[in-house]
Amino acid sequence: MPVQAELFTRPQSGDRFRSQTDPVLQLEEINVNFDGFQALTRLSMNIGVGELRCVIGPNGAGKTTLMDVITGKTRPDSGSAWFDQSLELTRMDPVAIARCGIGRKFQKPTVFEALTVFENLEIAMKGDKSLWATLRAKLNSEQRDRIDEMLGTLRLGAERNRRAGALSHGQKQFLEIGMLLVQEPYLLLLDEPAAGMTDAETEYSAELFRSLAGRHSLMVVEHDMGFVETIADRVTVLHQGQVLAEGTLREVQANEQVIDVYLGR
Repeated sequence: MPVQAELFTRPQSGDRFRSQTDPVLQLEEINVNFDGFQALTRLSMNIGVGELRCVIGPNGAGKTTLMDVITGKTRPDSGSAWFDQSLELTRMDPVAIARCGIGRKFQKPTVFEALTVFENLEIAMKGDKSLWATLRAKLNSEQRDRIDEMLGTLRLGAERNRRAGALSHGQKQFLEIGMLLVQEPYLLLLDEPAAGMTDAETEYSAELFRSLAGRHSLMVVEHDMGFVETIADRVTVLHQGQVLAEGTLREVQANEQVIDVYLGR
């Protein structure tokens, strides 16, 4: 089934992002120290509007800490993180960061297992999240249509009334991605999204992510180099909390330092 790319078209009116050449995310001289362990050291990187960036590196390179800083889970000791060139993320709490358009998918799928697939997407839909509003809220026809289309795109249409806890690992991965997409984020942070998927699911994930790039900005942390090769616009290699190399996958693969510390000879 082809990806229904029209689902992810960003509304033109009121779009805060100015052009494809502008960075959606700017990290400048980020330092994070955990009780003497330097997790990130003077880390700087930019991600462009609509770009699909892959971040790779050995275990302990600082990939998770990097995402924690962007989403407000970890406060850096110094440095700045600018979103859309106007919002300083290091001064914002995680809820405010999520509301401004940054969505994060963790490595282990996080879904409401006791609820149906449809109900998971319904809860994730943008709107007033207060308890009273959630209890009283009813979807309008446009919202229902969007969820139905999302179910088709995620290949979960036949599972709409099935409890999320009964889904396969790969299906849960897709459901969580859908829960982010219905919130219409500008920047998606995806931690090993293809982990545990079948070959067919991995191939479809690559197709899906390529369709999202340009409509959303994506930062994908991944160890599967075959998967990275199929999706990445640019690749950033982290090592010991620093940017070791950055460029196209071909440029990174030819970098002698990257070969020594990550790819192997």
